[in-house]
Amino acid sequence: MTWHTIRRKEPGLPPGTLVHTGEEKSERVNITIMAYNAETFEERQVENIADCLPLKENFTVTWISVDGVHQISVVEEAGKHFDIHPLVLEDIVNVNQRPKMEDHEQYIFLVFPAIYYDQEEETIKAEQISLILGPRFLISFQETNKDIFGSIKERIRNNKGVIRKKGTDYLAYALLDTVVDSYFVILEMLGEKLDAIEEGLVNAPGVEILRSIHKLRTNCTFLRKSLWPLRELVASLERSGSNLLQDFTRAYLRDVYDHVIQIIEGIETFRDMLSGILDVYLSSVNNRMNEVMKVLTIIATLFIPLSFIAGIYGMNFEYMPELKWKWGYFTVLGVMALVSFFMLLYFKLKKWF
Repeated sequence: MTWHTIRRKEPGLPPGTLVHTGEEKSERVNITIMAYNAETFEERQVENIADCLPLKENFTVTWISVDGVHQISVVEEAGKHFDIHPLVLEDIVNVNQRPKMEDHEQYIFLVFPAIYYDQEEETIKAEQISLILGPRFLISFQETNKDIFGSIKERIRNNKGVIRKKGTDYLAYALLDTVVDSYFVILEMLGEKLDAIEEGLVNAPGVEILRSIHKLRTNCTFLRKSLWPLRELVASLERSGSNLLQDFTRAYLRDVYDHVIQIIEGIETFRDMLSGILDVYLSSVNNRMNEVMKVLTIIATLFIPLSFIAGIYGMNFEYMPELKWKWGYFTVLGVMALVSFFMLLYFKLKKWF
C-alpha cells in the first residue's frame, strides 16, 4: 500500500485488540518452515503454526515465514505458541507501523517496510515486514506472498555463505539487508527518471515534465519517510545489549547502517536536485511567457501609429484634401509601411527582438 491509502482501526478499542488495517483480502495465508543447521536442512509448508514446534526442537534455526496477516487467527496462534506480547501482535496486524525495534528480553521485535516500484502507476508501494527474533527461531510476517526473501531461501537451500552456520540473529540481519538492498534498486530507478526529466526539461519543457517532477518528489518523500526511522531501527539493533545478538552479527549490522545512510544521502541529493529542476522549469515557463508577451507588445506597438493614421483618415469631414486626391490611398499605405519599417529597424537596433 502507499502512504496515503491506509485504513485505521476504530478508536477506543482496548490495547492488544487485533484489527487488520491493510487491504482487505480473502486468499489463504501461506506458512512455510525452513529449519536448518550446519549439516542438515528441512523445508515444508504447513497448515498452522503448531506444526512448526517439533522442528523448532531439532534444529539450530527454525524460520517460520507467514505470508499474509489478514487472518487474525494465524497471528493469535503464533502469539500463543511463542508467548508473544499482545501489543506486539497488534503491531503485526496494524500495518501502518513506523519502523522500530523492541527488545522483550526473550525475543526481539522488528518492524520495517519492504518497498517495490509499481510500473503502471509509477509510484512506490510498500508492505510491512515484522520479525520475531528468538533464541532458536525467527518468525517473519509479511502482508503479501511476494517472494521478497527468495535469495535468502536459495542461500539456505544451497548452503551458500555462512548463513547455515550462524544463528537466528544472522538470519534476521540477512532479511533486513535484503530489504535495504531493494532500496538501492529503487534509488537507481529514481535516478534514471531524474535524468529523463532533466533531458526533457532542456528539450521540451511542458505540463508532462511538471507531472513527472511531482511524481518523483512524491516517491522521494515516501522513500525518505521510510528510511529515517529505519536508520534508527538499525542503530538501536546494533547497539542493543541483548544476548540474542552475537558480536559477529553486530559488525554486519553496522554495514547495513552505512547502507541506510548512503541511501538517505542519495534521497536528499535527489530532493535538492528536484527543487532546482522545479525552479528551472518555472523560470523556463516564465521566459517563454515573456517572449510571447514581447512579441505581442511589439505587434501592438507597431499598430499604434497605424491606428492613429487610419483613425484620422477614417473621420467623416467633408473637406479633407487627401480624400479626393488620386494617389491619396496609396500614399497613406506607403506612409504606414515606412512607419512600420522604421519602427522595426529601431527595435532591431535596440535588440528588443
